[in-house]
Amino acid sequence: MENYQELRKLVELSSNIVFFGGAGTSTESGIPDFRSAQGLFETQRGSRHAPEEMLSRDFFLSEPEEFYRFYRTHMIHAQAEPNAAHQALALLEKEGRLKAVITQNIDGLHQKAGSERVLELHGSVHRNYCMDCRKFFSLEAVLQAEESVPHCDACGGIIKPDVVLYQEGLDEEILSAAAEAIIAADMLIVAGTSLRVYPAAGLIRYYSGSRLVLINKSATPYDSSANYLVQDSIGKVLSTMAGDAGPQV
Repeated sequence: MENYQELRKLVELSSNIVFFGGAGTSTESGIPDFRSAQGLFETQRGSRHAPEEMLSRDFFLSEPEEFYRFYRTHMIHAQAEPNAAHQALALLEKEGRLKAVITQNIDGLHQKAGSERVLELHGSVHRNYCMDCRKFFSLEAVLQAEESVPHCDACGGIIKPDVVLYQEGLDEEILSAAAEAIIAADMLIVAGTSLRVYPAAGLIRYYSGSRLVLINKSATPYDSSANYLVQDSIGKVLSTMAGDAGPQV
């Protein structure tokens, strides 16, 4: 659909909106997604190790130097800024309409834009911990480490990013909070995700309302379930949806 007037009206009628987004939410900030033709998994497919392998827990433990080389180069985008989509969501939350942002991204751009209730299913590059003593380290500490593999200055243990790698499970508390938010939502906006990676993709099944908006440039397994299917810029669509909605009273 190209006329978003109806979507703006839905926002005005809603008081418990939940947003569920994936890598496509941040592509307009210059961060590549994973599974599109220009995504990380395709552009790095000819490497000695597949991206999925390098982003696995086994690879992190066995080849930490190679992991960190790939991770620093391709997974950290410290200079990226929030785009129109992030800003529109922060505005909707400020107005009292948006109750939660559920994200598969690890870039922290939702928080940088001003969103406060952000459920990060896959963790964040901004949180890092010593695997031995659990001391916290910032992203800056990891980037400024003189060693190729950063080590804890307290005990010498290896520092691991607080991101969910392949072979690792999602945080059950965050997953449960995301499910509860979607169950309570009167409007669910899903954007920038292939909806092919589980268990995150399965969250959409918790929504039983009639205001499911799916914004994605490529087809997903849930297209037929959407009440409104949009193939356009996420920033453009969300800015339009948020722009005319007055404060919720």
